[in-house]
Amino acid sequence: MKQLLLLRHAEASFSQGLDLERRLTLKGKEKSARLGQELAKKGFFVDLMYCSEAARTQETAEIVKKYISIREEVITRKIYNSDLNGLIELLEDTPETVESCLLVGHNPTISLLLSHLSDSNYIGMQPGMLARIELEVPHWRMIGLGTCNLREIFE
Repeated sequence: MKQLLLLRHAEASFSQGLDLERRLTLKGKEKSARLGQELAKKGFFVDLMYCSEAARTQETAEIVKKYISIREEVITRKIYNSDLNGLIELLEDTPETVESCLLVGHNPTISLLLSHLSDSNYIGMQPGMLARIELEVPHWRMIGLGTCNLREIFE
């Protein structure tokens, strides 16, 4: 069964520069490391990671990557400025050989995606929160409303 991990970037500071350049706070870095350790204990691995090009999402991913294996990475602006349909289209294009996919993104879109795919009440994903969902359909191209089951949340 295909698995999708949705990760909202960890806590980031505010800056005078561009939003894309915001970096993680010390608290955000520590939370990302704890998440990585927890995922490692449970034996998680990722075939493909989609990550927003924002500095805070890449930092979050780099820290988690110290603890779990991520075979292939795609850094894309599509996640940063995407709406719900854009994220679904990105996931629909995932190669069929991918069994586990990690998407590192931003609110509110990542929370909307979780609620949409699992057809559940809105779950406001907090910074550094990860949701593990399983696809109930055999192919990524079939992903959509209610096609996934929420299995666990890591806070």
